[in-house]
Amino acid sequence: MVIRRWLALLAVPAATLALTTPAMASVSRTAAAGGTEIVVNETAFGPALAVGSGPFKNYTLYYITSDHSRSYGCTTGVTSTPIGPITCTGPSNDKNAEWPAITSVGRPVVGPGVSQRLLSRVYRKGVGYQITYAGHPLYLFDQQPGAVTGEGWFEPGLPPWHGVWWLMSPGGQPVPWAGTLTTTSINGKRVLAEPFETGIGWINFPVYTFSGDQAYYSASCSANAACARGWPPVLTRDGPGRAGVSASGIGEIGIPGNLTQVTWYGHPLYLFSHEQLMPLPNGAAAPVGNGNGIKAFGGTFSLVVNP
Repeated sequence: MVIRRWLALLAVPAATLALTTPAMASVSRTAAAGGTEIVVNETAFGPALAVGSGPFKNYTLYYITSDHSRSYGCTTGVTSTPIGPITCTGPSNDKNAEWPAITSVGRPVVGPGVSQRLLSRVYRKGVGYQITYAGHPLYLFDQQPGAVTGEGWFEPGLPPWHGVWWLMSPGGQPVPWAGTLTTTSINGKRVLAEPFETGIGWINFPVYTFSGDQAYYSASCSANAACARGWPPVLTRDGPGRAGVSASGIGEIGIPGNLTQVTWYGHPLYLFSHEQLMPLPNGAAAPVGNGNGIKAFGGTFSLVVNP
């Protein structure tokens, strides 16, 4: 199913590829003892980690929000999914993996702009020594150096992914896009949503509010690592766009990691990592809004109806 990675080159706006540039520092350090160098590249979304040496030099790196500690959302081996068997990850040269891991024979090498404190590696069966940053395993996706086609992929209906793919900042945080608020239909009702890329194209995923948050004041779910994995915050960079919704309702709130979460009339917005998709006759799919009414982490998650 690596066709998804090829399709990504066609699905991402041309400006995204055109605005990517080579590494910010023109000279990279030589990898020592077989270690793969990690550097910082300037992308259309801002500075992000990339490979600085070896056969994948200048390839962009990504992480998935469902990876944590030694539990991996992006697993090795073939997984049965609603769209067929898929291998999420494998070694860097694994042509059957959707998101090959970036590996290092020796200790990874710190390149310009990269933090020695945050750079490490972890051994994974079926992968080897995968490079990590701020504890997050790093992956490849693009078919050519300098491209950024894996940003913002979200496939909650493909177990065990259940997370959003983001670029990684030099500080060890996601590098989000601006994003767009729009609407979709759930059970005949118009609800607030945000478009994300998937293996079957762009889908408007419903977003949720959380009763445990304090409007205009705090995003308690975003501050709880377990909650944020289950309910990834709707992040933005430079403010979200909009399509079919009022600008007056759109706002922002700061959350841990110096990140910005989108709000709707002061209420922080979230995605549901286990959002189910219903197949449509035309081969597409539509979310069912199965996160609505779930009680967890001291509150209830709710769809935003008639935004």
